[in-house]
Parts: sequence; C-alpha cells; structure tokens
Amino acid sequence: MIRTAYLQLLVAAAATGIAPWADGEGLERLRYRGDVGELSVDLGVGLWAWPLPMDYDRDGDDDLVVSCPDVPFNGTYFFENPGGAAKLPRFKPPVRIGPGFHDIQPSDVDGDVRLLVPGHELIDFRENGLSEERKIHAVENIHPTKVRANQWRLVDYDGDGARDLVVGVGDWTEYGWDNAFNAAGEWTNGPLHGYVYLLLNRGTNERPSYADPEKLQVGDRAIDVYGGPTPNFGDFDGDGDLDLVCGEFLDGFNYFANIGSRTAPAYAAGRRLRHGEGPLAMDLQMIIPIAIDWDRDGDLDLVVGDEDGRVALVEHTGKVVDGLPQFLPPVYFQQEPELVKFGALATPVSFDWDGDGDEDLLCGNTAGYIGFIENLDGGNPPRLAPPVRLKVGDEIFRVQAGPNGSIQGPCEAKWGYTTFSIADWDGDGLPDVVLNSILGRVAWLQNIGTRTAPQLAAPEPVDVAWELESNSTPPKPAWTWWTPAPGELAPEWRTTPVAVDWTGDGLCDLVMLDHEGYLALYERFRDGDRLRLKPGRRAFRLEGDGAFDGNHQQVGTDATGLRLNAGTAGKSGRRKLCVVDWNRDGKLDLIVNSANANVLLNLGERDGVTMFRDLGPVDELKLAGHDTSPTTVDWNNDGVRELLLGAEDGHFYYLDRPPEKR
Repeated sequence: MIRTAYLQLLVAAAATGIAPWADGEGLERLRYRGDVGELSVDLGVGLWAWPLPMDYDRDGDDDLVVSCPDVPFNGTYFFENPGGAAKLPRFKPPVRIGPGFHDIQPSDVDGDVRLLVPGHELIDFRENGLSEERKIHAVENIHPTKVRANQWRLVDYDGDGARDLVVGVGDWTEYGWDNAFNAAGEWTNGPLHGYVYLLLNRGTNERPSYADPEKLQVGDRAIDVYGGPTPNFGDFDGDGDLDLVCGEFLDGFNYFANIGSRTAPAYAAGRRLRHGEGPLAMDLQMIIPIAIDWDRDGDLDLVVGDEDGRVALVEHTGKVVDGLPQFLPPVYFQQEPELVKFGALATPVSFDWDGDGDEDLLCGNTAGYIGFIENLDGGNPPRLAPPVRLKVGDEIFRVQAGPNGSIQGPCEAKWGYTTFSIADWDGDGLPDVVLNSILGRVAWLQNIGTRTAPQLAAPEPVDVAWELESNSTPPKPAWTWWTPAPGELAPEWRTTPVAVDWTGDGLCDLVMLDHEGYLALYERFRDGDRLRLKPGRRAFRLEGDGAFDGNHQQVGTDATGLRLNAGTAGKSGRRKLCVVDWNRDGKLDLIVNSANANVLLNLGERDGVTMFRDLGPVDELKLAGHDTSPTTVDWNNDGVRELLLGAEDGHFYYLDRPPEKR
C-alpha cells in the first residue's frame, strides 16, 4: 500500500477538484484552440519536473514519464512518443497515470526500469498507477539530519553482480533559509550540501542485505555538491568503469571520473561539465538529471527536469576532452499543444499589446521572463499563440537574482519572479511595462516602438519624491541589505505593482504593497516637466481589519491599514493583485491571490481611505501552494470582466461569470 505521505499527496491532488483535462463549471484550465497543425510548445508539467525516461508503452521507442509533486498539477504523467527513432520527437500531450512524487528516481535494471522512492520501490507501476510499493530498507532517511533531497537508486556499484543502493541527499542545515546577508551583501550562513551515500549489497539480488550507509569520497573528503545531487552512475568517458554525474539545486553538472576500476571504484575531484568557454547549465534550477542513452548511439546522454516543469535533452557528443565528457547545451523537448502554459507561478496581464483590437496575454514567471501570448482571432475563448519572450533590444529580457538578489539566499540565483502591470506610464500614448520581481525594485520598461509594434527599452527605476530628512535614505524592508538610491521604490519582493489611475485625475498612479506589507497608494503628480510619485500612503482598509500572510490567510488584525502580508523576510511580499470594477458600480475593486482568488469589494472612500469587504474565494479549487496571480479578461466583448488566474503550475484558469453572477 502507499505510505502515508504519498497518500496525502494523492488526496491533495484529488482535493483540487480538477479531473484531468475535464471542462466544467467554475475555474477551468485555458487551452489552445483550433487546429494546431504541426505547432509545438515546450513539453511540461507543473512546478518541478522529475523525469523518468522509459519505453512506458513498450512499443520500442522511449517515452517521457514525468512526475510533478506540486499543486494543482500533482501527478505522474505519460508523454507518448508517437513513434520512430527521432532524437527530438513531438510528444503527445500528457496523460496522468498516477500521483506525483518528490524524490522519485528510475533505475535501469537488466534493460527494464524500476522506480524508487525513499526506502521503497514502486512495484508493477504500469498496471496499478504507481499505487503499490514494497519496502526495500528499514530507514527512509539515512542521513543524520532532515533532508531536502532523498534520491534512491539501484546500481551494481562494484561490479559483483549484486545491485547496491545509492542515495543522493540534500542537506540544508548550514544554509538555514533566509535573511542571512550582511550589509555588504555577503551570505553569512553556510552553503547547501549534496552528498552521495552507498549501501553495499552483501547479499543477493533476490535476498539483499545492505551494509550501513557510507558517504562516497574523493580522497579523504566526502563528495559534496551544492544541494540535490541526483547521482547518475555510468560509463561517461568510455573506459569501461562507472563514473558519476551529479546535478545540484542550481543549474550545473558535476563530473567525478572513476580513476579506480569497475570493481574497485575511486573518484577524482569533481569538475563542472562545460560547453565551449563556459559551464554547461540549464535555463533554470532545481534540476533533476537522469542518464540514459536517449539517442541510442552508444553513449549516455542526460534527460533533465527543470523547476518550471520543462524537460530537456543534454546530448553526449561521444567525445572526451582532457578527461571530461563533452555534452551539448540543453534542448527542451516539445509536445503537441493542449494547455496554455508559461513556466511556473505564472503572472498574467490581459492587454491588447499589439494594438490589433483584441486582448492578448503578457505573463511573468519564476524564471524572470516576460512572455507575450498573442490573441490570434479575438474569439471567445481566443485562439492563442505559444508564448514568445519579450526582448530589450536584441536580447531576451530576463530578471535573475544572482548571488545576493533574493532574500532567501544564493541558492535562488536563477529565479526572477517577474510580476508587472501594463500602462502608459510616461503619458506618450504607448503601453509600457511597470515591473517588480524577486529583487524588490520597482522599475518601468518604456515602449520605444509603436502602438502595433512595441519595443522595450532597458528598465529604469520609477521616480518617487520621497520626503526625507538630511542624510536619510528611502524606506526599504528591514531585511533588505542594500540601500535604495534617491527616488527609488524598494517595496516587498514578488508583489504586483498595479499601475492604475486610482485618483481619477488622468495620471497613472501605483497601488502595491509598501516596505512593510501594507497596501499603499503612490499618487502621481507633475513636478515641472516630470511625472513623479508621491510617497506611499496607506489609503486602504478592510472590514474586520484583517492582517494576512502571503496566501491571504488571516494572521491577525491591523487598524492602521490593509496589511496584505504581515510576514517578514522570505515570507514577505508574494501578493498578486489586480484592480477592476468587478460589480460595475463605478468603484474600483481589488482581486487578490489566495487559494485561488478573493474579491475585495470597494465600499467607498471616506477621509481619503477606501474601505473594502472581502467576499472570499471565488471558487473551492486550490491552485496555490505559493501564490496565484489574477487578471481580468473580456473575450466576449460584453463589457463584463471575467477572471483569469495564473497558477503555480504555470497554467491559466478561467472563471466565466454567468449573467446571474454579474
């Protein structure tokens, strides 16, 4: 039977209320519409891809099975290879075959695939939907402390014919979690650790008897990579023994050459796999590499999952240079279009970006891109094009935290968490982008193109006329290590900057969380020939004076303003919102992220403060472990805005509003 933790995951997935690919009342996933022909999109599941490449349907070609442990797309999915020996086939859309798992790993045993989770093997998984398992070890966590990766695989480590166990472990004990930068932006906690344990089988394959776990060594030191190691043993250099390739929590690959023998392995110091002049790296992070001869040319390639649910082929060239196997850069697998998706934690904005009279979608995501999803026909629902990443000049625009841009530390270097509004920020008649991100720095990207052919300039800080005493600096969150420049706006991270004419004076104001998590109005004014923002004013209140966390769960009360996030450091910010006259009474309402989304109804203004009533979630469906992101659309052009949510899984969820609910 399934162990308790996995049963809970299965129940949680069922609790989302989404039958796979089913339409119905309430929130529905947005799909590609019309004849897609030979159109392809990135193959993907929800947040975090755990690839299990195998010939799942036993038809002679390799398919992709991918497990996704998160909500709302929890599950293990089968992407069918439609046939042939193509290195990069166009896969069929995913079919859910079972629950999703953290730490699931495949092992090639005598030409067949066996699936392991911590301390257990999933048996007869094709027949029972990954629902039955057999214990293979008495202890699920062999490491002395709590782990963030626990990756078990079978391999005949020492060539004696008996299959041993190897376990990749991610240890975050020294790292902690967040808020450990000093005033110079240096991380004062320790690094992530990623160890590889060996449990030698002193018995037989039929009656295994495993020795106590021991860390694999390089000389007198344990093999140690930067978090989640995902160990892969194989003959990567073609000399007949088993080398080791590990991933990490970030984006790179670590190669440990076997300088011993097939029966007495010993490892050289780890080296980064490289391509050309730089390290071989994935587009995102939290990578999960699996070694397999995917193209069946006699050498071991890597099939690699990314944090945003995509899966890539990292092909072995067959060459070894200076003892280092040579791989090509990742190429992301493609599938037939079905569900519209843009990475993970999608943050959509509905706007006619190309000026052709219909509403397109623009969207941010964890990777820090801005995607343009063109409305091709103005239908209801529209026929949408695959996402295209926007550029600044000739370069794709991307925000990344780097070594010290995330309050949660250097392990988040590849994330960007772009969230934004589209508005005519400079008053020239062209739509611009007003942006926040993982950095917690509000900037705008000017449209220097035309109304029908937008082009973006490099981001510039918005301009706030702070009223500061001598030698003081603009406000910032207490945990932000850097000092904002004069005029810069440094609010909490990962929260939407809503550019809207809130005051009705024809100028574009800014409504967003301030540096302490209160919803604030930054009113626009003219200062000579400049458009500037006044300092933020906590001009919003809620009936009941609720104070909330990042998922809109009430954590207290606050009578001084609408505190949309009372959390600190890494738990701060994270609020996504949009402004719309939801009930068409002439007043601007708020829609904020929650388990799905909550409508905050505008009850009117008094003494410069607007009071809201929380109408609660719009649906029973749980879309978020982290957060959703709301926007509104009017695809049927009836003047009534419907709700569209970007979700954690990178998909979009649409809520129609029948006449009785308008």
